[in-house]
Amino acid sequence: MNLSDSQTGGAGLRRVSAMEAVLNHLRGAIERGEYAIGDKLPSEAELCRTLEVSRPVLRESLRALQTMGLTVSRTGSGTFVVADAVQDPTFGDYTAGDLMEVRRHIEIPVAGYAARRRAPENLDRLEHLLDRMERETDTTAWVAMDTLFHLAVAEAAQNPVFRRVIEEIRDALARQSAFLNELGDRREQSDREHRAILDALTDGREPGAVDAMTHHLDRVETTLTDIVRSAPPRDRPQAV
Repeated sequence: MNLSDSQTGGAGLRRVSAMEAVLNHLRGAIERGEYAIGDKLPSEAELCRTLEVSRPVLRESLRALQTMGLTVSRTGSGTFVVADAVQDPTFGDYTAGDLMEVRRHIEIPVAGYAARRRAPENLDRLEHLLDRMERETDTTAWVAMDTLFHLAVAEAAQNPVFRRVIEEIRDALARQSAFLNELGDRREQSDREHRAILDALTDGREPGAVDAMTHHLDRVETTLTDIVRSAPPRDRPQAV
């Protein structure tokens, strides 16, 4: 059974990555009770053979299941089901809910301060980062620059405490970004939202910067909510 390059979405058909297809299959099996809480998933070798996917693809899918709080991985023992429904994804040390709450209280006012205080070198750095992001084809490199963009906005606010806070959650931001890009197809949207933030900073428009950052975080939260609420298809996806 080959799950790669599948399609979903009805009228809004889109190509689904092999990782997402495997994730949907395993998540659906857990939510339907085919794997109950406490059950151990089949070994990686068995899942790779059954689903006809590579080990790296499978491991990405298993990591996403763990991020969603459905499983835990125990070194030397395997992967075990710990929940039968997705609640609040976890990115490193922080849940999505806690992360978004802090981001709204920090990054939105930071954008306003940055619009008032930014120096030419801050704008140059942000412009350079965004230009690279818009051309980048490697997802891992893009995710790294995504976190650098948010750090650079904090630096433009000319308060080192803001940068320290963003630095503290940097790993979680990267994990969240990678998760959203893989399952929410967020890259192009994020680039447009980042461009709107930079335009407002360049113009020195504090209300515009606040609005642009608010819109960006709104879209991030909406995508997270959609991923959590989405029900995987009951039937196994077919290869195309």
